[in-house]
Amino acid sequence: MKHTISLVVENKLGTAARIIGLFSSRGFNLESISVGESEEKDLYRMTIVTRGEDAIIEQITKQLNKLVDVVKVTDLTLDDFIERELALIKVSSNSSTRMEIMQIADVFRAKIVDISPRTLTVEATGTEDKINAIISMLRPYGLKEIARTGHVALKREFRGET
Repeated sequence: MKHTISLVVENKLGTAARIIGLFSSRGFNLESISVGESEEKDLYRMTIVTRGEDAIIEQITKQLNKLVDVVKVTDLTLDDFIERELALIKVSSNSSTRMEIMQIADVFRAKIVDISPRTLTVEATGTEDKINAIISMLRPYGLKEIARTGHVALKREFRGET
C-alpha cells in the first residue's frame, strides 16, 4: 500500500542524505521525496511517498524517529490530507498543433510557461492522477522533457464538521 509520510526536519547539512541513506541501506522503497522550508525558521518539511505493508511502514516510521535531525514524523495516509505535485512538460509543437495543446492545458487548468517555434512548456499542478492524465494527453504530440517535483502534502484540518 502507498503511504505518504510528512517529516519536519532540522535544516542541517546532510539531513536529506541521512534520510535517503536510511531508505537505501534498509531496502525501503522510496517513490518520491520533496523538501522545502516550513513555517518555522531552521525547520524544513519533507514529504516522502513509499510503499509497503503495515509492518514495513511501522519500521520506516520508527527508524525515521531515531534520526537526530528529525523533529516529527506523521504518516498522513492514516488521516485526510491534501497532496499536490508540480510538473513541467515540454512538448513538441508547431503552428498546426499549438492551439490543440493549449486547449488541453486549459482543460487541465495548466499554464503555458514557455513557447518556442518547436515546443511548448506546460506547467501542471494537481494530484498524481491529474499529472499522469495530462502527460498521457500530451504524449501523442511528442514529449521532449518532463520534470516532476514529487508529492507535497499537508494534513487536512477541516472536514466540514462543526
